[in-house]
Amino acid sequence: MSNDPTVLYSVADNTATIRLNRPDRRNALNAEMLAALAAALTKAAGDASVRAVVLVGEGKGFCAGQDLAALGGAATADQVRQMIRDYYRPVILQLCTMPKPVIGAINGIAAGAGASLALACDLRVMADDAALMQAFVNIGLVPDAGSTWLLARLVGYSRAFEMAATGARIPAARCLELGLANRVTAAPGLLEEAQAWAAQLAQGPTLAIGLTKQLLHRALTHSLDEMLDLEADQQAVAIRSADHAEGVAAFREKRGPRFRGN
Repeated sequence: MSNDPTVLYSVADNTATIRLNRPDRRNALNAEMLAALAAALTKAAGDASVRAVVLVGEGKGFCAGQDLAALGGAATADQVRQMIRDYYRPVILQLCTMPKPVIGAINGIAAGAGASLALACDLRVMADDAALMQAFVNIGLVPDAGSTWLLARLVGYSRAFEMAATGARIPAARCLELGLANRVTAAPGLLEEAQAWAAQLAQGPTLAIGLTKQLLHRALTHSLDEMLDLEADQQAVAIRSADHAEGVAAFREKRGPRFRGN
């Protein structure tokens, strides 16, 4: 057993880079790694100097999903249910509710719950040799870790059903066509492109970006009338921000804005 940390964390250019670090297992997820990932996301969310996040896998794959060996082959139904609720649920909720943009840098395969992690990111940059895969059905399981909610909203019911029911490998180029990827790039420069994009976002009005993220997530489950009210509430927050004042001043002075994320 390796003594290396299962998740690596670093900060540069106002961007936290979180690396899944079980390359010998294609970054397959176990309880230790999920707890470490939750802690890293909490750290990034609470650090005012961090204004964007990149999630990437070390080695040849982003994440192969749940480490079946870690379950030992003898997990009961109650244990599996509790694992999903205690370990996967917090991580997916953190990715979706963090008030900062999260970019997934998808290298190699993102399968099963690994695909869920990728889909829970706000933006995805995929290596040209990468792929997403709803692998659950291949071992007689249903999608979990938020995959049903995320996938149906990204591509619609029919395509989501096809992916989940067939477990087919979806290559990066097809992911781009479907809207599952925002960008596709050559594998050697994947992390650099994701970090550069994150650094660009980190220099923007990240308070407004975070509020926008909240609104778009709520728009998936709220009516137009409710969203008009929520937009008014969030705009009342944004208009009082230092970033709004700076944006207006920069416009009047015909210069580039210097946003601080507050």
